[in-house]
Amino acid sequence: MTAAKPTATGTPGYTETMPCQPESAHRARLLVSAALNTWGIGELVEAGTLVVSELISNAVNHTRCRMVRVVIRRETAEVVRIGVADKCRTPPEPDHPDDDTEDGRGLLLVESMSWRWGYDLHRWGKLVWAELRTPPSC
Repeated sequence: MTAAKPTATGTPGYTETMPCQPESAHRARLLVSAALNTWGIGELVEAGTLVVSELISNAVNHTRCRMVRVVIRRETAEVVRIGVADKCRTPPEPDHPDDDTEDGRGLLLVESMSWRWGYDLHRWGKLVWAELRTPPSC
């Protein structure tokens, strides 16, 4: 079992490497929930855990990677970025399933739950991410 590691300098964040298996979605949800609650923005936990579950599911279903890395960063006071990195360089593409199809809605769900989403290609693979915005303060 690996431990989540907070970043020591720079943007506050948490990261953990885990197996590229469906069971890792549970651990990823716990990590996102812990980070968001630590930062005092627990109101984003429902959206954040749903987003990370879908990103893990996409990595499991569409890559041959053995491991994924979950990254949660506080980009600004108003923006949290949740990402899943894998070693596959194939860009993610949202499906457009029929109404009767049960699968293929993961990235559409990520898009609807987040402020924005995207991916960064790297020499070693890619990071698929979604950003959530904190609600305005009263």
